[in-house]
Amino acid sequence: MRTPTRQADSRARSTVRDVTGTDAESPLDLLAGRTVAVLGGTGPQGRGLARRWATAGLSVVIGSRDAERAQDTAATLVEATGGSVTGADNAAAARAGDVVVVAVPWDGHAEVLTGLVRVLAGKIVVDCVNPLGFDKQGAFALVVEEGSATQQAAGLLADSVVVGAFHHVSAALLEDPGVTSVDTDVLVLGDDPAATDVVRALADVIPGMRGVYAGRLRNAHQVEAMTAVLISINRRYRAHSGVRVTDI
Repeated sequence: MRTPTRQADSRARSTVRDVTGTDAESPLDLLAGRTVAVLGGTGPQGRGLARRWATAGLSVVIGSRDAERAQDTAATLVEATGGSVTGADNAAAARAGDVVVVAVPWDGHAEVLTGLVRVLAGKIVVDCVNPLGFDKQGAFALVVEEGSATQQAAGLLADSVVVGAFHHVSAALLEDPGVTSVDTDVLVLGDDPAATDVVRALADVIPGMRGVYAGRLRNAHQVEAMTAVLISINRRYRAHSGVRVTDI
């Protein structure tokens, strides 16, 4: 598996330093002036994350294969949040984003990223895709040749800095305007500490949510697979369960 080049790593670190400075005191300080692009942002999870980030005051670009659909979703979110949200096709959204979140279906994951390799070079890419299957017994984790969706992304995007996060967040809670606090921890995986700090900040700006560093990219399979467990819990208890890490 290929890993980000030193040049891309340097660019990502430079971006993080530019955001934080030495006196950063809050997640919004860390993210100030940065645009978040959400590929697959017209789907429930991507749309829900975009809603929460727009509400927090971040500039968001919705990406989709269908630019018109992305623009319609963005207009709806602007009306709902009063925030800064625009829509475009996936390539234009990726180009506009400083941090790019991948929330596309697993079946199209590799195809979408392969087409955006050059556009995503030098950017922090946040993969929140869960490779899952479903049968009569419920949800189960699929075997991924590279180890996980996040590792597949890292292999395809050699000049990007890939981070895994937001795998366990309930789309239903994210999209519900009556839910003012999304009470869950977000497990953040990555090999670049500066990039994982930025992604943890993306979690921290959402009320109730907390970004927790959970190790390197090689741990992504376990985190992605845990989603099948949460789906089973949700079906049994008619809930929207998440993950909380104690004693930190």
